[in-house]
Amino acid sequence: MPLKSVDLIYLDPPFQSNRDYNGIYKDETGRPLPDQIEAFCDTWTLNEESERAARTMPVLMREAGVDDEIAEFWRLWMNALRKTNPKLLAYLVYMTQRLLPMRGLLKPTGSIYLHCDPTASHYIKVMMDAIFGHGNFLNDISWCYKSGGVSKRWFAKKHDSILLYARSKGNHVFHPVKIKSYGQSGGGQGGKVKYYKDSKGTYSVVNARDWWEISMLSTTHSERLGYATQKPMPLLKRIIQASSNPGDVVFDPFCGCATTIEAAHKLGRKWIGCDIAIHAIKRVASVRLRDRLGLQEGVDFKVEGVPRNMEGARDLWERDKYHFQKWAVEQVDGFVTAKRGSDGGIDGRIYFDLHGVKDLQSMVLEVKGGSSVGIGVVRDLRGVLERETAQMAGLIVMDDLGERKTRNFAKEMAMAGDLNVMGVAYPRMQMLTAREIFDGKRFLTPSVAKARGLAQPSLPLG
Repeated sequence: MPLKSVDLIYLDPPFQSNRDYNGIYKDETGRPLPDQIEAFCDTWTLNEESERAARTMPVLMREAGVDDEIAEFWRLWMNALRKTNPKLLAYLVYMTQRLLPMRGLLKPTGSIYLHCDPTASHYIKVMMDAIFGHGNFLNDISWCYKSGGVSKRWFAKKHDSILLYARSKGNHVFHPVKIKSYGQSGGGQGGKVKYYKDSKGTYSVVNARDWWEISMLSTTHSERLGYATQKPMPLLKRIIQASSNPGDVVFDPFCGCATTIEAAHKLGRKWIGCDIAIHAIKRVASVRLRDRLGLQEGVDFKVEGVPRNMEGARDLWERDKYHFQKWAVEQVDGFVTAKRGSDGGIDGRIYFDLHGVKDLQSMVLEVKGGSSVGIGVVRDLRGVLERETAQMAGLIVMDDLGERKTRNFAKEMAMAGDLNVMGVAYPRMQMLTAREIFDGKRFLTPSVAKARGLAQPSLPLG
């Protein structure tokens, strides 16, 4: 993205709350899947990668134009946290790596809103002061809500913090937002105050303060998309109206289920969203833009970074093998079940319904590189199939294996037998290449065959 190209940034990153957020997906029958599938993780560890990033952070700060004194402060602070709170250090490294480039993206008239919670908001504010400048701090907004339970051990935690910074205070865009203030004390000082009445009572119209009472989305709200950290539309509309003009560019670097994008579009702004989860972009955000806004991918907006051909697939494999695995699993209508670095031979699953069987059944999936894949992979996957008591197993490989190797793989897979469902035999083990996936081929399971109108699956070679 070009420098100084964005008018407003809103980000709602994972909080340092030490929780695993799991997306609960439903298959075509509408029933919840047997497992909770990882959508994204909000737990942090100081591993070798984050340690290396922490050590190089002063260099990155200087390259981004941050004062040397701040870089030195980071070094001292990080040394202290490395011993006292390494998980927090890992989280701050993660956030600072992303905040530094955002500084360069903002126009001189731009602003940034960072959504966080009290667990780490004070640490994040120190880093925001360092990166965007203490003098450019505008507000620490408290978003207050009443939903959820209460505690008998402390006051109920019913607010998030939203830190607001200008890129250049005094040059930034800001429009006071008018809200209703109920009761007789909301008129402010000076002048006559007009009062109105509606179903909730008597109110006046005032400028919004730095505490916002906006209801959290209930589980049954019409906006709810099943995304764990989804924020309400009025919250994003208020932010966009206050700190941008029609036609401005709004950027959400953790766009998730695209609430910011929808709000920006409805308010006549241009928008850019990105997310680390392909699931969020392809299955949630793109669908939301189509269904709620009537936008068509390729016409009204474009999606970049998701492989569309073999060149893109190889590029993703070389840059990040874990995200290639996620992409491959989701392309074949599967769900990612493995965390980075630990899959136990299973990268994902495809769930399907068997006639007369109460619980959903599954095909375990494994993703491998390509031409270097040997027959041992098939044998290992067969062992996983038997060990997991799954009904089927699917192997996805990057490159075509050649006729001879493909034939040997097919013979080995055939030894696992067939799954017979209502007179139709489905090979229990199947294989797809990335090229075949681009051509529209999919693993054949009872649900897939039914959905695609197939009476009999194709048999593998051999």
